[in-house]
Amino acid sequence: MINDTHPLTDGVHMRPAVIGDAESFAETLTRSRDYMRRWDPVRPDAFFTSEGQVQRLTGLLAERDAGRAMPWVLADGDDRVVGAMTLASIERGPFRNARLGYWIDVDHAGKGLATAAVSRVCELARDALGLHRVAAGTVLDNVASQRVLVKCGFELYGTAPRYLHINGAWQDHRMFQRILHDGPPQG
Repeated sequence: MINDTHPLTDGVHMRPAVIGDAESFAETLTRSRDYMRRWDPVRPDAFFTSEGQVQRLTGLLAERDAGRAMPWVLADGDDRVVGAMTLASIERGPFRNARLGYWIDVDHAGKGLATAAVSRVCELARDALGLHRVAAGTVLDNVASQRVLVKCGFELYGTAPRYLHINGAWQDHRMFQRILHDGPPQG
């Protein structure tokens, strides 16, 4: 289930990320660079190359193999990257928690794709990973992402001052969580 391909919307599917996605990631991230700048850390030019994406994906896949992350690609009908979803900092034991990060290509933003993908990731976090909670944070002015989270059942639980270094400065973030179930930890 976690490694399956999941149809989302308008010919877009979600599947696990692979190293072979590096070139497509580089193209999409380059195209969306100016659009996403206000919500992203400052990134070196090398990040936007195929080699930079191989390096990033290698790290993400090592985290996946260690059970600490799950990166997915959102891809169009030609299997080109149009976004990404990542559960990171996966914790087991009594916490059963992960942090959700995501982005959507500038050409696909505002079309319901993020909502469909966040909903699916939460289902997989609950059903396939047995997580109890998924957390996410947004910079204060990322209202579109906040709307996605609320539509997907997340609740605002606070504001974290100077939480992440985004767009060249330490930015306050609105913190959201979604409780996936109240059963005891499994596995």
